[in-house]
Formats: sequence, structure tokens, C-alpha cells
Amino acid sequence: MRKKFARTVAFGLLTTMAATTLLSGCGSSDKGGDKGDSGSDEQVTLTLPVWDSETTPYIADIIEGFEAENPNIKINMVDVAASEYMNKLSVMLNGGADCDIVYIKDADSTPSFADKGQLEDLTSYIEKDGIDTSKYVSYDDFNLDGKQVALPFRTDYYVLYYNKDIFDAAGVAYPTNDMTWTEWEEMCSKLTSGEGSSKIYGGYLHTWQACVENWAIQDGENTILGPDYSFMKPYYEMALRMQDAGTIMDFSTLKTGNIAYASPFQQGTVATLPMGTWFSATMIAKKDAGETDVNWGIATLPHPDGVEAGYTVGSTTPMAINANSEHKEEAWEFIKYACGEEGAKAMIATGQMPAYQDDTTLDSIAALEGMPEGAAEALATKNIVLDRPIDSHSAEINQMLGEEHSLIMIKEKSIDDVLQEMSDRSKEIQGE
Repeated sequence: MRKKFARTVAFGLLTTMAATTLLSGCGSSDKGGDKGDSGSDEQVTLTLPVWDSETTPYIADIIEGFEAENPNIKINMVDVAASEYMNKLSVMLNGGADCDIVYIKDADSTPSFADKGQLEDLTSYIEKDGIDTSKYVSYDDFNLDGKQVALPFRTDYYVLYYNKDIFDAAGVAYPTNDMTWTEWEEMCSKLTSGEGSSKIYGGYLHTWQACVENWAIQDGENTILGPDYSFMKPYYEMALRMQDAGTIMDFSTLKTGNIAYASPFQQGTVATLPMGTWFSATMIAKKDAGETDVNWGIATLPHPDGVEAGYTVGSTTPMAINANSEHKEEAWEFIKYACGEEGAKAMIATGQMPAYQDDTTLDSIAALEGMPEGAAEALATKNIVLDRPIDSHSAEINQMLGEEHSLIMIKEKSIDDVLQEMSDRSKEIQGE
């Protein structure tokens, strides 16, 4: 199990701003600049693969700022569809020097790349430039076998969204920043009303296994690696109780209807929604476009009984250097910029939460136009547990858990039987 990260962080938003024209292509680095010095007059081109660039305009802003400060270094951005990205990145790395900067979409794939010797050890670069590593969320998670193989770039985590008007109509007090899951379940019962198409649901649990299993690992005592998954039982019991009571939409309806979590909340039929911080930007954009009139707020994610308020679950996305790059020094200059203070400013300006944080980060995010009142207090955290540990088995185990999750939620098998199947399959995957 990799070390989890624990520090107060602000909140991340995935912006849905208009498409930005970005330089793209599939060429590898130019051969001309081989001095490895960003102060050199020789031109160097670095290849940076990214995914769905039009949803992340801050990357273009970061590139523009970096190139202005480093006129001899150009960034060739290769834009790939999110669904194809990790396969494309693997192909590029297997090709040797086909890319210079490694932007890792699924952070739990980092060990796989590192084990193949495809990621440069950044330790000497960090020490040489005196980087303050204490400012990075999840920095230690990317130290594998004594090598710092990546720098954290951006981060997101779970919070609780709520519809103020539904609370007001039901005469129920708004969620506090110190509420247990037990209290949340009781609250959802009070907020549920009506029937059929006009029904108001007190809560919503999306079909992802994370929207049950994450609450089970929230205390930091266990991870999705298991292999004993009995710790998940109370949260599956809660989810099934709420389905039976009709306080949340049932899993089968959501799956067969292919219902996205955003729609019920934005339509005003859901009172509370545990979801990632990225959803706030979507709400701001929809409000600005007049596509929803929900009077929304944010509270800290509910926590397990006996666990301190402010514990949540999230993920961090890193950047690394291709160990086979011909321009490692120049690639480091870009990563240092993108993952540092200047990159953080560009991300905050477009509503994205950087992994590099200082005392101004939380206030800057909370001050964004469209953010609800009290965001700074609601989004402050004490501890964030990685939803998928940085481990070579995480991706395969996560896929397995998704397969088993549906069996519980549609009641095809008992919770105990499925948890045992999870355990057996996890042991097989991990070679135990």
C-alpha cells in the first residue's frame, strides 16, 4: 500500500469553457537542440500528449506562458480523446522518444510506467532547483522505490452538493461541514417527497462503485486493494436501504436509462449529491447559460462515524519526464513551470485546482464568480485518501470491483457473497 497524503487542500473545478485552438501533432522532439539548457539559443521542441484539450484550456495558457519565458523551447501538444489516451500514451512511451513530457491521466498507471524504466527519476532535478515539495498535494505518493518519478499537477476530491430550495421547502437545515453518513441518510429521508416524474429524491448515489466504496476507504484505514472487503459492507447496506426506501434513485433505473449524475441535480429533483469538486464548474457554466436555475450550495463530504470531519477521497494527476527523451533538461523546465506556482495561477484562473498550493489557493478558488457562499469553509479538508492507490494492481482491481459492484446493487447476489468474490479475485490479481 502506498503512503496516503494528508494535508489541508482547497478545491478543484473541471471547467467547461469554450474550445481553445491548440498546437497539435504527432512529431517527436526536434534533433537540433541538444544542449539541455533552456537558456540556449538553439530551438528545442518537446512533445506533450494531452486528452480532450478543449475542456482544459488552462493547459494552453500554461504553454503560452512557458514559451514566453523560454523562447527557445516549443511545446508540441498531441491531443487525444480521453477514452483512447492511456493506450496512446503507452504506445508513445514504448516507441522510445516519441514524447518528452508524460502527462498521466490515470495516476495508478504510474508504477507500470516506472517499472518499465520509462519515467525519469526527478530527485536530482528537484534537489538542484530547491523545489519546496511540501506545497504539493500527494507528493510522496509518486515516490516509488526511492525515486520521485513524477510531480503532482492537479487534484480533485469529493464534496456534497445540495439544492437549497428543496431544503427550504422541506424545512430542513442545510448540511453542515461536520455530518456523518448516518446523519446524511436520515436527512435524505426527510427531504424525499412526491411520486413519479415529480418526485424529489433526498440523495443520489451514482452508478460508479466509487460512490459507495469511497466512503468505506474514507478513514484511510483500508484501500480498494483489499483483499478483505468486509469494511465495505456497512456502505453497501446503506445504499440498498436507501434504494428500498426510495430516498435515492435505484441503480437499475440509472443504468438502463444511462442517466448522468448532473441531470437530476440540475433539473432540481435531487436534494443532495456526493460528487467530485470538478462538478462545481459545470454548475457555474450551466447557471451562466440559463440551463439550470438550481440554487446550489456545497458542504464538506459526510464522514464515517468516529472519523474526524474533513476526511474525504480524491485523486491527483501527475506529470513526468520520459526516461528516453533526448531533451530531459528542457522537459524538466516545463514540468517545473506547469506543476509550480506559475502553472497553479493559470489553473486557478480557469477554475481548476492545482496540486501546488500555498496560503492563497483556497481564497482564490472560493472568490471565483458563481461559487456559492461559504465555499472556503466547506471545501477545506483535513485529509484526502487516494481513491485508487498508486500501485501496479490498482487499475485491474478497480475494474474488477466495478464488475462485482453491480451484482450487489441489482441484488443479484448477497453483499456477503459478492464481498467474498471480490476478495478471491483480488488475491488472484495480486498473486496471493
